[in-house]
Amino acid sequence: CQVSPPNENAVYYDPWRPWWERYQPISYKICTRSGNEQEFQDMVARCNDVGVRVYVDAVINHMCGAGAPGGNQSSCGSTYYPGKEDFPAVPFSGSDFNNGKCYTGSGNIENYQDATQVRNCRLVGLLDLALEKDYIRGKVAEYMNKLIGYGVAGFRLDAAKHMWPGDIEAIVNKLNNLNSRWFSSGASPFIFQEVIDLGGEPITVKEYTGIGCVTEFKYGQKLGYVIRHWNGEKLSYLKNWGEGWGFMASEKALVFVDSHDTQRGHGPGGTSVLTFWDSRLYKIAIGFMLAHPYGFARVMSSYNWPRDIQNGQDKNDWVGPPANDDGSTKPVTINADSTCGNGWVCEHRWRQIRQMDATLQTGLPAGTYCDVISGQKEGSGCSGISVTVGGDGKARFQISNSAEDPFIAIHVDNKL
Repeated sequence: CQVSPPNENAVYYDPWRPWWERYQPISYKICTRSGNEQEFQDMVARCNDVGVRVYVDAVINHMCGAGAPGGNQSSCGSTYYPGKEDFPAVPFSGSDFNNGKCYTGSGNIENYQDATQVRNCRLVGLLDLALEKDYIRGKVAEYMNKLIGYGVAGFRLDAAKHMWPGDIEAIVNKLNNLNSRWFSSGASPFIFQEVIDLGGEPITVKEYTGIGCVTEFKYGQKLGYVIRHWNGEKLSYLKNWGEGWGFMASEKALVFVDSHDTQRGHGPGGTSVLTFWDSRLYKIAIGFMLAHPYGFARVMSSYNWPRDIQNGQDKNDWVGPPANDDGSTKPVTINADSTCGNGWVCEHRWRQIRQMDATLQTGLPAGTYCDVISGQKEGSGCSGISVTVGGDGKARFQISNSAEDPFIAIHVDNKL
């Protein structure tokens, strides 16, 4: 389960409480409209106790935008002064930012063919941290290690493309092992980095794969073309899906059909990206992704918002999650059919997604086999799940993602 950035952020009222305010940090206090530090810690513990791992979206490339409101207009009331690049709650000050290393007229990224500019200048006005400084690396690692101590399993590194790989590696090397209450001794946090690489730019995913996994944005873009039958694409062309389509190595790829950015038309893919708005085609795409062995799959879980498409652009693409009058996030309610209410979409709870089944070639003789994960042979029966293999060696496997052990294993010695 990937969660939104849990640290204190700038608060915006125009537009009213947009989703993207969570990506404008002003401190590393755990305090947002989702809840406070104690509530976050409790959530992570309860999730881990039932086998659900939590991955934090870590915004460490920058602080808030230069034009953020400032003062104490923040999710926890801390004061900050973006015009002076002053964040007392960390603390960070002007010398902790990349101003002296950016040579564009605006101070923002203006040319993506210039790798130095992409990493040293501001991304859409966001105040860019000088991550080569040991002090800043230490503050970032301190924040991430606090979360590791609470039991998080890893991190999505937001805007990794805009950070030098060496800076990321230095921070990752400062991270503690995972909490041994829930993880094996010596286990490291799972790292996946947001890098958009569609080709044609000097920055590539290969610069980051030595650190951890990397987002493969081409996956959702290309799969959308295939499922929609755009650009002459056909399902039959998926027989070499993965590296054969020019994607990165499977063991390094974090794959997804859509993300919080691409479902709003931001980033790569445009209108080819399938989302819950295209529910029938979306289910097909998710089913394919979960059944195919390429990459580490991530399923989006969304909320509804009132789309207003004008000239191909959603004028309401800023709308934040279902909220109470005070801006706090509304709870997720569960309907009788296990789907979500209160404005939440919860694609991960859709029946077609939550309970996947597949017919696979086992290479085993025909017969009934006992799954050695859920049970064992007991005389002529099985204490767990039984799987029937047909004369062609194929068997139908059905696995619920709510199962305690979400996998099945059969072998010749467990034939009934």
